[in-house]
Amino acid sequence: MAKREREQRAGGARRVLAGGLVLALLAGAAVAWQTGWAQRWWDELRADAGTPADPAAVAPPPEVDVPPVVVPGAVAVAADGTAPLDPQAVRQALAPLDSPDLGRHVIAAVGPLAGSGLAYEAAEGADVAIPASTTKIVTGAAALFLLGPDRTFATTTVLDSSGAAPRLVLVGGGDPLLAREPGSATSGTTYDPERADVRTLAKRTARALRQAGTSSVELGFDDSLFTGPAVHPSWRPEYIPDEVNPISALWVNEGAALPGQGPVADPALEAARAFAQELSRRGITVTGGPTRTSVPASATEMARVTSPTVAQIVQRLLEVSDNAAAEILLRHAGLADQGEGSFDGGRRAVERMLTANGIDLRGSVLYDGSGLSRDNRLAPGVLVDVLRLAASPQHPQLRPLLAGLPVAGYTGSLAYRMDHGPPAGRGRVRAKTGTLTGVTSLAGIAVDSEGHLLAFALMADKVKKVKGALARTAMDDAAAGLGACAC
Repeated sequence: MAKREREQRAGGARRVLAGGLVLALLAGAAVAWQTGWAQRWWDELRADAGTPADPAAVAPPPEVDVPPVVVPGAVAVAADGTAPLDPQAVRQALAPLDSPDLGRHVIAAVGPLAGSGLAYEAAEGADVAIPASTTKIVTGAAALFLLGPDRTFATTTVLDSSGAAPRLVLVGGGDPLLAREPGSATSGTTYDPERADVRTLAKRTARALRQAGTSSVELGFDDSLFTGPAVHPSWRPEYIPDEVNPISALWVNEGAALPGQGPVADPALEAARAFAQELSRRGITVTGGPTRTSVPASATEMARVTSPTVAQIVQRLLEVSDNAAAEILLRHAGLADQGEGSFDGGRRAVERMLTANGIDLRGSVLYDGSGLSRDNRLAPGVLVDVLRLAASPQHPQLRPLLAGLPVAGYTGSLAYRMDHGPPAGRGRVRAKTGTLTGVTSLAGIAVDSEGHLLAFALMADKVKKVKGALARTAMDDAAAGLGACAC
C-alpha cells in the first residue's frame, strides 16, 4: 500500500485438526512455529529412527540428569470445528461493524471453519467489495495448491562457449526474495526465511569458471520467465516504488534501490550489475556491460542458488503483507496452471483453482496478487471458503496459509492492533489485514471462548479518508469480539 495507506504495523481427523489450530492460536506456540524453532526441533526429532509418541518419551543425552516431564493440563478448550454457531451470539460480537466510521458499505461473513454454511452474512450473496491485502489469502492458497508447499525457485548461471568469446548468462527463475548478499533479511519480523543471494551465486560461478579454465566472460541476463506488463495498469502511480517495484523474474531485494539512489527502472539489469561486481571481485573479468539475452540451447549450467520454499514465502508475505512476493507467486501460479507468467495468467489460474475446488466466486474478480488494484472485487464468503479449504484434511498442503496468518496482538501486521476491543480476542484471532485509502478489511480464523473455530471476513470500502484509523479500530473490535464470544 502507499506509505500514507500502509497497513498499521505499531470425532475424527477434523477434530484433531481443530485442536491443533486452537493451540496454534496461542501466542507462545505461534511465535515458536513462526520463527521456525519448533519446526526445526520437530524435524531433528523425526530424523532419528522412529518418532516417539510423545516428547516426554525422548531419552535425555547420556550423563544428563533431568527431572521427569510433567504434562500440564489442557491449555485451551478442545475445539469442535464443525459445531453449529449461534447466529445471535455472532451478531452481537460483530456489533462494532455498525459503527458509522466504517462508512456506508460494510459486508461480512462468518461460519464454522470446518463446517458449512454461514452463521452471519451482512451482505447479499453476490455483494462484493475492494479486498485490499486480504487478496493475499487467495494468492497464497493458489500458490500452495498449484505449486506445492515445498517448491523452490532457482537463480542460475549458464556458460555458452560457442561464440568468439565465452558468454555467461544470469538466468532469473522468479525468486521473490533473492538478495544482494547473505544476511540481508528484513529485520523486525517474527519470521524471515534464509534467502538466496547473488554474492553466493557469484562465488560459486567464479569457482566453476576457473575449473573450466575461463577467466574472462561477456555477461548477459535472461528475465524472460515472466511476460506481460511489469506494473498493473490499475495501480496508482505513487505505488511505484513506495509499495512495489516493477515485477521481474530477476531482481535483488525485490527491486529496491540502494540507499541514496533513485528508483530502479529495470530490476533485472540492476541485478545483473550487482552480480557482475561480485564476479569481478572474485577474479573473473567481465567485458562490457550486462545485456538482456536468452539462454542458448548449447549453454552449460555453472552454478545456482535456491529460494525458500513456497510455504516459507507464503508465511512471510502474509505476516508482513509483502506485495512483491505476492505478485511473483501469482505469476508462478499462472505459469503452472495456464503456461503464462503474467497478471492475466495468474488471474485465470486463481479463478480455475477456486472453481475446481467448489468455491463459488459470487461475482468476485481479482486482477493482481497483492490487492493493490482498486479494480479487485471479492465477496467475503469467498475468503471464508478459501480458509475452510486450507483447514480441510483433504488439503494438508494448504496448512501454511493458516499458520502464516498474523496473531492478534503478537505478530506481523496485527502486532499492535486489537488493543481496544475485548482483551480475550488478543491471541485468539489470526487474520490478514487489508488497507487502502477508503478501504479496511480483515479475514482469518478465530477460536471463541467455547473453543469453536470460526472463519471470518469483514470488509468496508466506503470509509471516509479522515475516518481511516477509527474504521480500523471498529473492525479490530469486531474481530476481537469473535475471539471473546461464546458463539
